[in-house]
Amino acid sequence: MQQTFEAWITPIMIGSLILFMCFIIWDLARKSKAGKFGTIMLFIVLGAGMLGYVIKVVITYVMENGGV
Repeated sequence: MQQTFEAWITPIMIGSLILFMCFIIWDLARKSKAGKFGTIMLFIVLGAGMLGYVIKVVITYVMENGGV
C-alpha cells in the first residue's frame, strides 16, 4: 500500500512543485517589469535546473526500460 501511494504521489508532487516554481519565475518577471526578453532569460536561466531534473527522469526511464 505504501509503495503504491509513493509511486503515485511522488510524480504528482514533483510536477506540482515544478509548476509552482514556474509561477514564481513568472511572478518575479512580472514584478520586476523584465519585459519579454528578460522574462525569457529568467525562464531559461532559472528553469535550467528544472529542465535538468526532467531530462534525468526521462533518461532514467529509458535506461530502465531498455530503450524507447
